[in-house]
Formats: sequence, C-alpha cells, structure tokens
Amino acid sequence: MSEFVAEVSDSSWESDVLKSDQPVLVDFWAPWCGPCLGLAPTVDAVAQKYQGKAKVVKLNVDENVESPAKYGIRGIPTLILFKGGQEVDRHVGVPANAKDHISNMIDKQL
Repeated sequence: MSEFVAEVSDSSWESDVLKSDQPVLVDFWAPWCGPCLGLAPTVDAVAQKYQGKAKVVKLNVDENVESPAKYGIRGIPTLILFKGGQEVDRHVGVPANAKDHISNMIDKQL
C-alpha cells in the first residue's frame, strides 16, 4: 500500500475497522480494477491529509470475501466510511472531484 494507507483483511476487520477510535474510510478494491488503480493516488493523498484524525484502509475483494459480502459490495471501487463500528457514508465508483468528495465524507464525521 503506502505509508498512509493500510491493508486490512477479513481477519483484521473487527479490530482495524469496527473497533477503531477514529473514523475509518475503507476502499474496497481489486488489483485488476482500472478505476480502483486510478483512484489509489487520491485515496493516498486523503489518507495523508487526515493522518492522526481518521484512518484510511484498503480491502482487496479478491482475497477477502466475507467483509464485502456482509456490506453488500456489488461494484468496485466502493468507499465506505465507518464511525463507531457503523457505516455512516458510502460511495460507489470514482466520484467527481474525488479528493474533495472523499474529504467531505470524512469532515462530516470529525
């Protein structure tokens, strides 16, 4: 990943996402997904911007099937923001003005 974006898995989901004391933005992605790869630098920039205030993580949907199934992931990239273990916002696809859109998702929860 990067120094600002961590990889999570089904086995680390509860501790890394649901029990986090900060809002957590999860990027559901796959290495073969062109839009996912295109969005990655923006996700990394947002992670750097919110370092210490919110966590940004990625979950590979090919390697982890439980979490995507539980949250009804039908298309990627899907971004879901969690706070206090609950989903509070979601965006499917690459948003227009992606950095501003993702930042606004997080800002609403800080």
